[in-house]
Amino acid sequence: MSLFAKMGPVPALTVLWSELGSNMIYAGPLTILSYLQILSRHGILVKDGRVLESLRQVDTVVFDKTGTLTLEQPTVGQIHRLGDWDENTLLGYAAAAEYRQPHPIAKAIVDKAASKNLELPDLDEASYEVGYGIKVLIDGQLIRVGSGRFMSREGIELPEVAQNIQAQAEEMGFSLIYIGIDQQLGGILEMHPNIRPEAVEIIHFLKQRGMKLYIISGDHEHPTRRMAETLDIDHYFAEVLPENKAKLVKELCEEGRFVCFIGDGINDAIALKSAQVSISLKGASTAATDTAQIIFMDGTLNHLEQLFQLADEFEKTMHTNFITTIVPGVICIGGVYFLHFGIAMGMGLYYVGSAVGLSNILWPLVKYQDDKPKSR
Repeated sequence: MSLFAKMGPVPALTVLWSELGSNMIYAGPLTILSYLQILSRHGILVKDGRVLESLRQVDTVVFDKTGTLTLEQPTVGQIHRLGDWDENTLLGYAAAAEYRQPHPIAKAIVDKAASKNLELPDLDEASYEVGYGIKVLIDGQLIRVGSGRFMSREGIELPEVAQNIQAQAEEMGFSLIYIGIDQQLGGILEMHPNIRPEAVEIIHFLKQRGMKLYIISGDHEHPTRRMAETLDIDHYFAEVLPENKAKLVKELCEEGRFVCFIGDGINDAIALKSAQVSISLKGASTAATDTAQIIFMDGTLNHLEQLFQLADEFEKTMHTNFITTIVPGVICIGGVYFLHFGIAMGMGLYYVGSAVGLSNILWPLVKYQDDKPKSR
């Protein structure tokens, strides 16, 4: 027998007014919008609101090595002398040649010279060869600064000692800048990659959450292993071809892992697409930023900790939304059967539940209203 026939129209209408769980129709989307706004205030661009739910399931984070765990600008390491010129002279020639160049290697060389308070010689003339290097005239000497290919193209032979240095650098993951003086190779600069200053703290946070961490790199075994040891990351893949990055991510997913991939290179796009959660950095390749679901707008990993913490809060807010939606309806229905609630009581419970739910949705916006992005 229906409730209408058994108890009359008023109890039946009261039960209908309870609308058990119906407030989740707006509570869910509004909560997502609230957290998307909070994240954007903190420099985290989330393209897909559903990723907020996915973040709570992440148990594996995979980092691309170059450009993600390392800074774009390297550091000048050892300076190899191959002629009669001392280290400061070689560095001064290279810095003078690269002084007006905008790329990170040029800035690293100029910064190294500045740190040693070197006075740079004046240039008589300069000619830049795109993709190879630069030629300048200093005190009547033709100075060439660039890659090994550039030296060969300019007719400067690489002696055996230079080839040995090149082989060692490739093994260690260093790049080299060659300095030619007239038709002789004067010296070689080692360019060492820099680990991001925030990386150690971020890795520690992720390990505290019980996540498995991986590095994927196209570099040789030795430098990749050394970086993994430095950052206390247990798993790494070295000498990975670009097309195999996505394959490794898919294999982790097939093992039952819920994977977040963080990368910035043009060859990371497929791997980003293959992961359940994908993150890139502002200033990364267009392919990476177009593919990734989340972009850190400060170009660093600093916001990774805050991202996961806000995802935790988002889940708690959604759980509270569910309770504030269901409980008033349950009380209303129970009250109709056992306490003879009328339509006024049913409406009151509905509006109280709605008000509490709306307050719960808006509270995070108020809580983080005056917050500024964290800096390390």
